[in-house]
Amino acid sequence: MTGEINLSELSKEEFLSKFGGIFEKSSWIAEALFLLGYLDRYNNAASLHKALVNIFRTSTKTKKLNVLLAHPDLAGKLAQRGELTQESTSEQKSAGLDQLTLEEFEQFQKLNTAYMEKHRFPFIIAVKGLTKSEILVQFKKRLNNSNATEFDEACIQVEKIAKLRIQEIFYK
Repeated sequence: MTGEINLSELSKEEFLSKFGGIFEKSSWIAEALFLLGYLDRYNNAASLHKALVNIFRTSTKTKKLNVLLAHPDLAGKLAQRGELTQESTSEQKSAGLDQLTLEEFEQFQKLNTAYMEKHRFPFIIAVKGLTKSEILVQFKKRLNNSNATEFDEACIQVEKIAKLRIQEIFYK
């Protein structure tokens, strides 16, 4: 693609099919943007990302938490059963999380459990471009954050993931 898509030519169904998964299992964000109209304003990845992020940021804390809760554990049970979204599968695979040793897998499971118990939502990080080791370092570091700090960081990571997913669609 050229990096531009004429969004105003897409039906609601086409728009949601293409962009509904930008925020993990939270198509309501893309739907809200579609319903606002003016899609011709968002003909590139950067402008579309900005518009979708604005909807996410201005949503209630409960809605943001639901977006966080929609994210799977890293190298978790859903990944093992092949039940991740296509986007999450690709992202986790790019970081090598589909090829963990038994020791690494157990380490991720322990961290996933400890993180969820402390923060009440899964550990979220934009894994694209990171190695397993880099992810583990961040996992251990962020586990010690306060709930408020970690909620904010998780939201930032969700926005980074959305940006990468939009770029993937525009520059495929």
